[in-house]
This record gives sequence, C-alpha cells and structure tokens, in this order.
Amino acid sequence: MNRSAKKRDRQSQVRRLRNKEAKSQIRTEVKKFNLACEEANKDQAAELLKSSAKLIDSAKGRGVLHASTADRKKSRMSARFNKLA
Repeated sequence: MNRSAKKRDRQSQVRRLRNKEAKSQIRTEVKKFNLACEEANKDQAAELLKSSAKLIDSAKGRGVLHASTADRKKSRMSARFNKLA
C-alpha cells in the first residue's frame, strides 16, 4: 500500500466513525420522539421533533445523510406529530 493509499485509509476510518456517531444520535433522538408520540406527550414530542430535525439537517449538510433521506425522515416525523392533535 503506497503512502497516499494509507492516508486515504486513515481518512476513511475517521469519517466512518464520525458518520456512525451522527447516525446513532439521530436514531436515538427519533426513538425518543416515537416514544413520546406513543405516550401522547405532545409537549415533549414537539421538543424532540425540533431537536431531531436539527440533527437530521446538520447530518444532511455534512453529507452523512442523503438529502432525500433526511427530508423523508423529517416528513414522516411531522406527519406522526400532526396525528397527535
């Protein structure tokens, strides 16, 4: 493996871990949101919807999530939140 390939490998590992952490945070926040929706806790769900959307948008901006995937996740969460009303 030449020098540039080794560097590329190091960079890929760092990016993979960073992306993994971001996706994990999103999944955790979405699970909390879903739990709040199941419990019909509208105030908590609204707060979690806002924080989840922020995490999803920042991941979208960094290229962790594809734009369509991010938009779909936010859309489904909004639809679920609106059903609580």
